[in-house]
Amino acid sequence: MDYIQPVETLIPGVQGRVLGALARTETEMTIRTVARLAGVSPQQASVVIAELVSLGLAARREAGSSALVCLDRENEAARVVIALSRLRESVMGRLNELAHAISPPPESLIVFGSFARSETIATSDLDVLAIRAKDIPADDNDWIDALGAWERVARRIAGNPVNMMVVSADEVPALLRRHSGPWRTIANEGVVLVGRPLNAFTRVV
Repeated sequence: MDYIQPVETLIPGVQGRVLGALARTETEMTIRTVARLAGVSPQQASVVIAELVSLGLAARREAGSSALVCLDRENEAARVVIALSRLRESVMGRLNELAHAISPPPESLIVFGSFARSETIATSDLDVLAIRAKDIPADDNDWIDALGAWERVARRIAGNPVNMMVVSADEVPALLRRHSGPWRTIANEGVVLVGRPLNAFTRVV
């Protein structure tokens, strides 16, 4: 799934581009501004907006020599489009709920990479770091099964492949001291689903 432009991905063409541009802002805009944000001509934007107004999804009002338009956030269809534009936030919420149900629980489960940076496109992986608690052996079947189940459901929720790294809590301080590898990046940009942020492990005595 493309999380940068989810509306445009699922509603292709000029209409999807215009809806995407309208969904990403709550302020009124001129048709020319909508066209610029959508990457279409003002004439194309005007035709689509007229159709959206007739369907009740968009509102239009005259302001001097210009017309100002926006999605009508009371309209249920418009609310669906807005929810689609916020797909990443919705997915992160479901992944968070799913992470809290893992048993035995991880010390931390952290999303990093393009998904953490809001840069996920259709070919991107969902990168996840799972930190195993000190009292869970690496070959614990319950742990392996629970993490595998989370990964399978996360793949279905996100629609993108899941790339999971698993390390022990004991390993994290040494990994963070490395001058190469992804660890410092994960510490700086990772989004914690459950547990502690990566930097917190350096303060454990």
